[in-house]
Amino acid sequence: MKTVETLNEGLKREFRVTITAKDIDARVDDEVKNIAPTVRMPGFRPGKVPPNLIRKMHGAALSADALNKAIDQSVRDLMAKEKLRPALQPAVTLADGYETGQDAELTVALEVLPDIETPSIDGLKLERLTVPADDKAVMAKIEEFAAQMKRFEEAPKTKKAATGDQVIIDFAGSVDGVAFDGGTGEDMAVEIGSGQLIPGFEDQLIGAKVGDEKTVKVTFPDEYPVENLKGAKAEFAVTVKEVKVPAASKIDDEFAKSLGLESLDKLKELMKDQVEQELNGLTRTYMKRKLLDQLAAAHDFDVPPTMVEAEFGQIWQQLEQEVEREDDPAAAKAELEADRDDYHAIAVRRVRLGLLLSEIGQAHGVQVSQQEMQRLIMQAAQQYRPEDRGRFMEYVQQDALAAAQLRAPLYEDKVVDFLFEKAEISDREVTREELEAAIEADDDSGHVHGPGCGHDHDHKPAKKAAAKKPAAKKAEVKEEAKAEEAPAKKAPAKKAAAKAEAEEKPAAAKKAAPAKAAAEKPAAKAPAKKAAAKK
Repeated sequence: MKTVETLNEGLKREFRVTITAKDIDARVDDEVKNIAPTVRMPGFRPGKVPPNLIRKMHGAALSADALNKAIDQSVRDLMAKEKLRPALQPAVTLADGYETGQDAELTVALEVLPDIETPSIDGLKLERLTVPADDKAVMAKIEEFAAQMKRFEEAPKTKKAATGDQVIIDFAGSVDGVAFDGGTGEDMAVEIGSGQLIPGFEDQLIGAKVGDEKTVKVTFPDEYPVENLKGAKAEFAVTVKEVKVPAASKIDDEFAKSLGLESLDKLKELMKDQVEQELNGLTRTYMKRKLLDQLAAAHDFDVPPTMVEAEFGQIWQQLEQEVEREDDPAAAKAELEADRDDYHAIAVRRVRLGLLLSEIGQAHGVQVSQQEMQRLIMQAAQQYRPEDRGRFMEYVQQDALAAAQLRAPLYEDKVVDFLFEKAEISDREVTREELEAAIEADDDSGHVHGPGCGHDHDHKPAKKAAAKKPAAKKAEVKEEAKAEEAPAKKAPAKKAAAKAEAEEKPAAAKKAAPAKAAAEKPAAKAPAKKAAAKK
């Protein structure tokens, strides 16, 4: 193999690699020897077919296989010889006009990871804002839980259904007078105003009472998961069988027993644990963001453009999907486009932070054990149907990239925990409202912090802060509180929340790509229901 470097510019490298015909032919000979014992041909005993006849029978396939293996080996040898650390898979191109029996000329183009001096972890200072899980917080959680577990009681038969009431209905749907699969049902409970059914369905049940028969006319959403119903106009013949009204939930021992617990005290104990986990998650979110800000401010180096574009592509794709679910998609898209440069800068920050955390982890021996990796794979497999889980696990075990993506969030968390241990931490007790405000305050600037930004990182421009919507804090304050790594939902129009979540995730913290072999999850069968939101 002969190699010549043809480009060395920044992080970009390009090489011309020549694989001799002699080397390829030697590989063909090796392959002939490997398959000879299994080749069958009339007139010859098994395993005694002459090599020249094997070549004649399988020459094209053997040559192609030998060339592919030679290319793979040559690229690996090139990486080792030149001590290259590719940022992503190298692009390998075979020169036009190659024919069997000739030398093979390759162009190998790649971007390499930057040489990063081992980041200093001395001098890290963090403030840990803590919130006690007191009785007030526990009772507020129980009340929230009770509100989610709505009970309904039967109303007088003359009661007209209103928003918030529950109706029990039978229904039969049709499109152009023809019934469709899954369009009929009996004794279906619908809470009016819950958004359980497709737009317009529930509103037409307002005012209905027991015994009423109504024709509900709706249009299926364009994104509905059943292909032949997308955008279709449908009619549902609905019979109202019961009207129920919300029943107040009294929080006492009986309420606890309805949940399978011994008493209200036991329920409080359980809820206290949940509240503590949630508050600890908020504390971690705040500390992690401050840690990442310190790392980003202290390190500046070029990052591979292909990694940045890949990261930006993931961010942008998710935001575009959210735009489509806005009340005014066109306006939301225009707002999103105005922030394209900011999100690109966030992608740069995330890649840089991902490389920094990886470098710190390697320098200090942070590892993900085999047991931890197996647990990750098994947890990820649960998102698939039981019959597909085995194929998913096999896919991850065989595909190094998928395994690395699955491993990355846990590795990042372990590096962050390592840095927390090394940092000088001061504690301050605050209220939950103060902690959430502190997290949100970091987001209100809308600024992408980084080396050389020229801004006081504690400054919050009034214009951006004023534009903040009260509901925007919901997405960012939940992320680290969740036991799973699922990203918090966000609406692109809520710019501060969306940017904050994007900023705080280093590029290394990616989910494993779904296995190609694994089937998609089945869509909800009841056509009257909305398509499930993408996770």
